[in-house]
Amino acid sequence: MIPLRDINPTRRFPIVTLSIIALNALVFLYEFLLPSNALEALVYQWGLVPAQLTALQLGAVLRVFTSMFIHGGFMHLAGNMLYLWIFGDNIESALGPLRYLLFYLLCGVGAALGQTLLDPASRIPMVGASGAISGVLGAYLLLYPRAQVETLLLLGYFVRLVRLPALVVLGFWIVLQLFSGLLSLGAPATGGVAVFAHIGGFAVGLALVGLLKRRRGWES
Repeated sequence: MIPLRDINPTRRFPIVTLSIIALNALVFLYEFLLPSNALEALVYQWGLVPAQLTALQLGAVLRVFTSMFIHGGFMHLAGNMLYLWIFGDNIESALGPLRYLLFYLLCGVGAALGQTLLDPASRIPMVGASGAISGVLGAYLLLYPRAQVETLLLLGYFVRLVRLPALVVLGFWIVLQLFSGLLSLGAPATGGVAVFAHIGGFAVGLALVGLLKRRRGWES
């Protein structure tokens, strides 16, 4: 199930969303131009290592934020930016640019804490915008559950473009994250998808959007 676009017009130009996408793209271009050994060093220098955050190292606090703009490959970047492009503009419109930026960053913090709480001794660096974007998805699910999302369904040889409510698309997504998280409990940490960062970011998004939303009535 791959969302392609939502049928949910916005009231303002999404300057913050586009700026975040542009910044992620520029950082990835810089990563792409680095030799492999320098890229690995960059990930360890600016990615978030949970064990360092657990030890309350000052640099780890900064890396909570820098890690949100580093990606492990083109598909990692493309998937994250696709979700941000589809769902971020409406949340920016609902919150306003400055509160949306604060919301996005706080969701990233919640994602970092979620992954760290579940694996506090991990020395595997965590990178990517998906934790912060998960918060955007949680906010969208709460504010626009009935908004239609054009979605590509892939079921074996069955491929079809359908319109589904955001409640179905994003509800399926978070259930998949929860299921994956449960399966990963007790397994040795070997890298891969930081599922509990997704869950943490999503939970923070649900909790914060009502507090930060401009007071002009709920939209659906």
